[in-house]
Amino acid sequence: MLTDKHIVVIGGDARQLEIIRKLSALDAKITLVGFDQLNDGFIGASKQTINEVDWSTVDAIFLPISGMSMEGKVDTIFSDETIELTGEQLKETPDHCVVYSGITNSRLDSCVNEAKRELVLLMDRDDIAIYNSIPTAEGAIMMAIQHMEITIHGAEVAVLGLGRIGMTVARTFDALGAKVSVGARESRDIARITEMGLKPFYIEDIGKALRNVDLCINTIPALVLTANVLAEMPLHALIIDLASKPGGTDFRYAEKRGMKALLAPGLPGIVAPKTAGQILADVLTVLLEE
Repeated sequence: MLTDKHIVVIGGDARQLEIIRKLSALDAKITLVGFDQLNDGFIGASKQTINEVDWSTVDAIFLPISGMSMEGKVDTIFSDETIELTGEQLKETPDHCVVYSGITNSRLDSCVNEAKRELVLLMDRDDIAIYNSIPTAEGAIMMAIQHMEITIHGAEVAVLGLGRIGMTVARTFDALGAKVSVGARESRDIARITEMGLKPFYIEDIGKALRNVDLCINTIPALVLTANVLAEMPLHALIIDLASKPGGTDFRYAEKRGMKALLAPGLPGIVAPKTAGQILADVLTVLLEE
């Protein structure tokens, strides 16, 4: 149980609702910031603006999976107010207060370091990332069906990266009958791709590997689909970029060339917010109880 624990949930999407439900069931004291348009009532939860929070009593702070922007702003779909978390606010929290976020950037790192508080990045955890890869793959299928003029079955599909998401995406599209090739940098990943019965290629050979693709799915958080690479791809090829913003695609050049390139981070929160939220809630409550 989390009785007497004061937890502040700031912004986010429908995934946060599952977290709030779980915290409420465990008897936590919950402060909701950025939820003024939410009609659901949760036991032990109160809605406040970020300036109304009594930071001196806060044991944990939950940010959305996207964390905060470089301007310090936190996104929310349940409010029109501008929410900004600062280092000064974090300094008012007790020394044991922990900040939880999906990902981070230099702005969030600076705020946390300035306040000397602990930051836990949820998407760095293998369990969350692997569980999340399931709705991510389903979301990629949905987008492919919506935007391609051919079936996935028989399509030439290239997946860039064999990480926790890339592996699930590659297996899923292979199961649907696509002709899947996977690009990686390390020889051990090339060996694993071969073991999976898929066609491997090194990222350094990406230009040649993508010359005949119908669909390219990127999971690498670095610019790999450069203008030079895009120039060699078929015009009809669809690009679904699953990497965190700004993605790994030169979207300006793709648009100039007339290619359809879609940046789609955070797919679990779009296609399966309840499942994705339950994944987060289960792990978060274990961390809090520990």
